[in-house]
Amino acid sequence: MAKRIAGTCYFKVNGEQLELSGNLEFPLNQVTRESKMSTLGVVGFGETVIAPYISGDFLVPANFPVETLANNTALTITAECANGMVYTLSEAYLVGDVAYKPVDGTVSLKFEGTNGELG
Repeated sequence: MAKRIAGTCYFKVNGEQLELSGNLEFPLNQVTRESKMSTLGVVGFGETVIAPYISGDFLVPANFPVETLANNTALTITAECANGMVYTLSEAYLVGDVAYKPVDGTVSLKFEGTNGELG
């Protein structure tokens, strides 16, 4: 029997659902590794901690919570995915530029926070 691994995802900011337009991304790892090389080859690796984040593209209706997203620095964000994964980003805040695209009615948003948990 086939299992659903992709499809509808629910995205909530402080309990308020935003309408995803398609793309959504969050990390499955907490560190990124890079090989350390010498003239003899790989001698080991280095690790860098990555900031927990979640990003996506959203539809923007007239009641889109622009002020809440722009001004709050302690958001709780959850993404419930079709495959059963739930990602929760705590103490989240909006990063980067927020550019509305009126031709297609979307905005791309990226949030970073103090803790990202996959449940």
